[in-house]
Amino acid sequence: MNQKDKLLTIGQFAAMHGINKKTLMWYDEIGLLKPAAVNPENGYRCYSYHQSPVLETILLLRELDVSVAEIQDFMKHRSASSLQRLLERKTAELDRKLAHLQAVQATLHTHYQNLTTLLTMDVSEISIVERKERCLITVDIERDISFEEEVELITAETEKYQLGRLHDASYGSMISVASLQSDDFDAYSKLFIELPFLPCQTGLHITPGGSYLRAFHRGGWEQISLRYREILRYAREHSLMLYGFSYEMGINETVIDRVEDYIVQIEIPIRG
Repeated sequence: MNQKDKLLTIGQFAAMHGINKKTLMWYDEIGLLKPAAVNPENGYRCYSYHQSPVLETILLLRELDVSVAEIQDFMKHRSASSLQRLLERKTAELDRKLAHLQAVQATLHTHYQNLTTLLTMDVSEISIVERKERCLITVDIERDISFEEEVELITAETEKYQLGRLHDASYGSMISVASLQSDDFDAYSKLFIELPFLPCQTGLHITPGGSYLRAFHRGGWEQISLRYREILRYAREHSLMLYGFSYEMGINETVIDRVEDYIVQIEIPIRG
């Protein structure tokens, strides 16, 4: 007799596939995978080696979070085309999950970098840093916009790009260098959202790659104009040409309770 024609006990068959015997017993009870034979004397289930591919298909689908009901329906109408359609759908779902996990990983990395900066930085320091080109989702705002209106605009954009939660992104505000140089420190014109792995596309704001002047402001916004005056003076003294926008982003919102402790990171591109 061919070795592959021999029947295996439920224990042997379960061990061969790395699962528990109770799983096979449950699959039998719900009609998903019946044993090849049942001993009439003791009721022991036996399985054929040729049932292995079927079990592996079931286990793969369960690994892909296919419901038992879906698998039962598939097994009743099993074919190469139906399996292909099922795998295509689940592959697309898996790709979306992987993209989300990569975005969460990137966001965690940003939070970690912000906390590292927070623990080691000199808030009074002004420095030059290198930044890569980025693509941002922006929302135009008016000078007298309320906080509630800002939240509504951000929420609308998160729904538009299927962001889900703000912890998947970095976000902040923008004010033009022209406004700063005109002493108009309240002329914020945009809110921005940065999504990890967002491909550049028409309608997005592109931040230039290259050198940026970086500074920090501690406290509420009513005093940030003083910090900007220091930044502008620093740029003049070091012959730095600022252009475009200043990008502001809070870096310690998750670990403070008082506005007085709030730290804003300010980055402004420098023309070489």
